[in-house]
This record gives sequence, C-alpha cells and structure tokens, in this order.
Amino acid sequence: MRTVYSGELAVSYGQFYVDSRSDGCDPAWWDVRAGQTNGLCGAAVPGHLFLTTGLHTGRVGLTVEVHRAAPPLDDGWEDVVEASFRPASPSTVVLPWGDGALCTLDLPTTDHRVRYCGRGMDRGRDEEPAVLEGPDPVDHYLLQFWPAPPAPDLVVRQTSRIAAYWHRHARSLPPPPTPAERAAAGRRRRAERRAAERAAQAARERAETLAWGGRLPSRRLREVGGNARGLVPLDRDLLDAVDAADPAAQRNIARWAARRAFDAAGLTDVDWIAPALAALDRGESLPAPFGDPRRTWDRFFADDRITHTVVGSLDGHHDNLLQQAMAMPALLAAAGPDPLRAALDALFAAAVTHGTDYPALFARARREFPVLR
Repeated sequence: MRTVYSGELAVSYGQFYVDSRSDGCDPAWWDVRAGQTNGLCGAAVPGHLFLTTGLHTGRVGLTVEVHRAAPPLDDGWEDVVEASFRPASPSTVVLPWGDGALCTLDLPTTDHRVRYCGRGMDRGRDEEPAVLEGPDPVDHYLLQFWPAPPAPDLVVRQTSRIAAYWHRHARSLPPPPTPAERAAAGRRRRAERRAAERAAQAARERAETLAWGGRLPSRRLREVGGNARGLVPLDRDLLDAVDAADPAAQRNIARWAARRAFDAAGLTDVDWIAPALAALDRGESLPAPFGDPRRTWDRFFADDRITHTVVGSLDGHHDNLLQQAMAMPALLAAAGPDPLRAALDALFAAAVTHGTDYPALFARARREFPVLR
C-alpha cells in the first residue's frame, strides 16, 4: 500500500476531483453521475472522478491510497461507494475546486477500482458555521485505488442523509451517452467552434474594413502605427499609394510634406529651424534641439519671434488651432527611421497644418510625385 496524501483538503461547493485528462476541459456535457447507482463518486466521464463531500465550504480530512489489490474495508467508515476508473494518461491528480493539484497518483493507464469512504458527512453539512470556526475538520474521507477489471458501481454502505440524497439523484439520471454518441457530439462541438471562429473572424474583418474606410489595409499599413489611421477619412487612396511606394520615394514624400507644413506655418526661415530642414533634406540627423522633443517644444514656445496664426481643424469643428504648433510634428516625423511611417506622419501633420485646405495639399502631392497618382 502506498499513501499518496494524508491531511486536509479545502472544498468548495461540496466537491473535489480526480482527473487524468490532458485537455483540462470541463468534465462533460452530461451529468458526471449519469447511469450510476451511487451519487458520491461520479465516474461517468472517462478519466475523471467527481467526489462529493458533506461540507459545502471549508476543510475536510482526506487520505489517498494506492493498493496492489482490494484492501479490507474498515468498519469505521459510515458511507462507502465503489466505481471503476481508467486513467486517460499517466498523470492522475487530485484537484480541489478551482485550485491546483493537491497530489499526483502516478497510476498506470489500466483499469482500476476506486473506493470512496466518508465519515461525518451529515455533521459537515449541518454544522458548517461551527466547522469554519473550529480548529479541526469534522468530516473525513478516504480514496483507495487498486487494479481491477471494469465492474458496475456500488453503494457498499450508506449511513448519512446527504449520501442518500445524492444516491437518489444519481439513480434518477438517464444513462450516459455511448462512445459513438460522445464522438458524434464531439464532432458537432468542433464544427460549432469552427463556425463560431469563422463568424468571429468575419466580424473582425468587417469592423476593420469599416475602420479603414471600406477596404482592408495591407499588413504593413496595419502594423506601421503612427497616424496611418488618421489619413483614412482624409484620403484613403493617397494612403494606399504611399504604402505602395518604394522606401526612397516615401522618404522624399516625408521631406516634402515637412517643408509644406513649415512653409504654410511661416516657420521655414526661423534661424534655429532652417538648419534642421536642411539636415532633413541631406538625410542627416537633426541638429539640437530637435534630438530632444521636450527641448524642441520649450524652444518653440519661448521664441516670441514666431508669428502665431490659427487654422481650422480637419473636421471643421474648431477654428482656433495654433498653426505653427500643428506644423512642428511634421519635421520630427519626417526624420523617423521608418520611411513609410515618416511619410504618413509627415503628411498627416502637414494636412493638420493646412486645416480644411488639406485637399489642395494632397492634390499638389500627387502632382509632385507621380507614384501617388
């Protein structure tokens, strides 16, 4: 005899389990006691046991044993049932409700008999408030396993009211499905899952199509980030054309858009901004302070030589956006490492700088860059 566990077990909802299945799914779509005589050890699901306790919530005593042959029955146990059990895998564990494994049985994947014994089940059910406050469990359980051929489940001994209730419940249930019925139900469930997955994928594609202005974006557009989505309601065809351009063209579009934004905002000739635009045209790193966005904005707002003008928002809901502040991100965007994102972000910043006149900007871009036509 091998004692696998001896101690306390935390139970919830008056149940715990023995499970050897690798899929970790719920026990079954039929009752775990279906077709049984006993209602304390549900064995209707292959590879799974559903054990019922008298105590609803709290701590019970539990001993788990593995034997080479049927052990003698101790007269001290008030309720005793037996059932057949064949592990579905070598990993058979005792599981509390909603928790990890309590112990591992290491049973071979052959037919076994399981005996489930209980003592004090009615006390556990009737005295639950006192049990929760007391130092020791009042109901105790024994699980014993040994190799044995399959046989009908049995109620060996019945004493408690709660055991009698569950036995009656088990006997009222229809028999479990046959292996063929389980296989057919499994096929139906898999087909339903596949159909649900296809429907969910179609719904995601419809939502994405709507979000991208009527057609799905390329993978590159979907992943580029930045203000790609911001250009969708402005000019979806332009967005796709920039995406289709080669990296050199994208970089040129980015530089051109930054220039147009700064021209529109009257910032091109500001003494500390002009060197940055020249560096951008040469493909060089931007000079200070443009390497630090915070310093750049501090310098911008501290320069009282910069004339402030306002422009309307793209949606026409606001007419007081600071045009020079709208232009500044175009330069930082155009210098970014990703040519596609640089082009898209710079075009968006230039569009915001032009406000409701952005269609003229985009028309000019198409004239300047044949690839955008």
